[in-house]
Amino acid sequence: MIIVTEATAPAGALERLRDEGVSIWLDDLSRERISSGDLAELVATGRIVGVTTNPSIFRAAIGAAVWGSPRAHGAGSGGGYEEQLADLAARGVPVDEAVRMMTTADVRSAADVLRPVFEASGGRDGRVSIEVDPRLAHDTTATIAEAKQLAWLVDRPNVMIKIPATRAGLPAVTAVLAEGISVNVTLIFSLSRYREVMDAYLEGLEKAAAAGRDLSAIHSVASFFVSRVDAEIDQRLTVLGSEEAGALRGRAALANARLAYEAYEEVFTGERWTAVSGAGAHKQRPLWASTGVKDPAYKDTLYVDELVAPGTVNTMPEATLHAVADHGVITGDTVTGGYAQAHADLAAVERLGISYDEVVRQLEEEGVQKFEAAWQDLLDAVAKALDSKGVDAE
Repeated sequence: MIIVTEATAPAGALERLRDEGVSIWLDDLSRERISSGDLAELVATGRIVGVTTNPSIFRAAIGAAVWGSPRAHGAGSGGGYEEQLADLAARGVPVDEAVRMMTTADVRSAADVLRPVFEASGGRDGRVSIEVDPRLAHDTTATIAEAKQLAWLVDRPNVMIKIPATRAGLPAVTAVLAEGISVNVTLIFSLSRYREVMDAYLEGLEKAAAAGRDLSAIHSVASFFVSRVDAEIDQRLTVLGSEEAGALRGRAALANARLAYEAYEEVFTGERWTAVSGAGAHKQRPLWASTGVKDPAYKDTLYVDELVAPGTVNTMPEATLHAVADHGVITGDTVTGGYAQAHADLAAVERLGISYDEVVRQLEEEGVQKFEAAWQDLLDAVAKALDSKGVDAE
């Protein structure tokens, strides 16, 4: 684990990023990170003001601990999960509930670490996100029920429930917000779907207001995925092999995100927003997700340096956080002045025969599938751990 401290991370880029209105969240969580004090140190030094999790992160943290891999930080340590696993096994808890108990315990503890940030920022930051079971991504009713259950289990005001921006997820977002629960809408790839997410958010606020809820207590972010767009479109550009195609490599993801911010500015200055803002509502902030660079040919801080805009969140894997602290170049707003070029870049990709709609649809489907697979791996690992203790986990 790379620990970013005052001694190892020179002041500069992270502070400038924060000064530009970008909240830095960490896209990682493990029980060992909490118990070792690493998370508290990252918070205390001001390096991060929030945490996001997803099924892949929990698979890495809990699965590695169960399997005794290096992520568990010490042979036989169990990564801090051993005692809880033993208790769950002794009670014969089914594997789905065991995983839910383990993940919500971690999120609850992380929320306690971040509580001072939450209070100091008036609820804007200091947030920890936990995602609904990804197998429910296409079931609206089950997603709503799971979101309410997770909020109840974590039982912290600074938790955010992550709901995927699938067709079934959108009405769930509205319903959960209407209950007064803060939501992180995740797996957003397309501009059209992002507008639907903002619409679902506003509808949720309107319903919450009609029910007499305090809108000032409801916060939301919209997780717009970045690097995966380049990974897919770059691959198709490489197949084309032309000079024009090569010149567009590494441009689509930034263009897509910048146009998402353009849409955000439009929606959150419109009449519908004005109506709820007067009741104390907060804007749903764009959150740049998947900001770790996948192509080693690109600068490892690309999706941070080039996506600086006020009122945004950038959730970074630890390696990206360390890279930005070490050599990030923050020169001010790198988003709002680039709308014309962004439109031109996506249009150029389309002219080469690469369908934007096809790409973003594929990425959404693959995103759900990857999280489902990660969740199943985690369930399998925990089931084996419970079974090894002599108790049937089924």
